[in-house]
Amino acid sequence: MSYDLTKFKHGLEELNITLTDEQIEQFLQYYEMLVEKNKVMNLTGITEYEEVIQKHFLDSLSLIRVIPDIASQKLTVIDLGTGAGFPGIPLKIAFPELEITLMDSLNKRILFLQEVIDALGLKKVSAVHGRAEEMASNATHRQQYDLCVSRAVSNLAVLTEYCLPFVKKGGLFVSYKSADSDAEIQEGKKAISILGGKLTSVDKFQLPDSDLRRALVCIKKVKDTPKKYPRKAGTPAKLPLK
Repeated sequence: MSYDLTKFKHGLEELNITLTDEQIEQFLQYYEMLVEKNKVMNLTGITEYEEVIQKHFLDSLSLIRVIPDIASQKLTVIDLGTGAGFPGIPLKIAFPELEITLMDSLNKRILFLQEVIDALGLKKVSAVHGRAEEMASNATHRQQYDLCVSRAVSNLAVLTEYCLPFVKKGGLFVSYKSADSDAEIQEGKKAISILGGKLTSVDKFQLPDSDLRRALVCIKKVKDTPKKYPRKAGTPAKLPLK
């Protein structure tokens, strides 16, 4: 099947990303696998080609706005609550040097992601089934990553409790949020501090050729996360740190 690449290429240009024909082919194959699998399990509410390009692929790649030299860095990255693989798989396709762990609590999604990894021939990427609350206390993962990314929809205070324990001191947690999340960010500052983080920047922008307004919330890990965090399953959402 042939696809119109005009908007995709324009969006990549706006983000200052250059892809080879092979990488673009990998994105298209991923798109086809996503839509096919979505017929039998709920991976995404967005399946129309140009919408997936904008709201999943280019949105995922917008991370380059806050880490401009990401392509040349051999970062260890964890994508927490990856779902259908966003932002982790697009980041891996575009920036092959990244070493990425995709983590999700639903095994069906992890099995799909493994199919994608195999079909696209991606290296240095693993799909891990597990809950953040349990995995963050596991020495294999705790404070082992240069970067944690998440497009999960949880409140920032809750998300920070799940994500920051995975990040090394000096590393970064980037949360993909909507542009109108100022109040949520403000409310999350106490939790960020308790968990060893420091809010360093909030980058607001509009996705190319789209009405979608976004914010990338950057939190630097400045000290170790106290061992008691994250708290047991369900607690962070019920009783967010304030």
